Amino acid sequence: MSTHITDACINCGACEPVCPNEAISPTEYLFVIDPERCTECVGFHDHEQCQSVCPVTCCLPDPELRESESELIERALRLHPNDRVLAQRYQANDFPSLYRRRN
Repeated sequence: MSTHITDACINCGACEPVCPNEAISPTEYLFVIDPERCTECVGFHDHEQCQSVCPVTCCLPDPELRESESELIERALRLHPNDRVLAQRYQANDFPSLYRRRN
């Protein structure tokens, strides 16, 4: 599922620069995540970067937009067609994902 920002957002902007897909943008009162660009950081990190920097925990999974890991990695590949590292990791089936966190 895509991540969304709840009304608890304090408009601090901490999340915007850490998004690998440039999916986060400001509005007058809070930041929003474009679900067409959000990959839950699949392909880039093993956890959602916006969640890790949010001081009020308002970057949460959107229960209305459930997506599989394969849908998210395919979106990442479409958004970053020239990212050779991402493509190689995908081909090797060894890409970072919150669905396969390494302990």
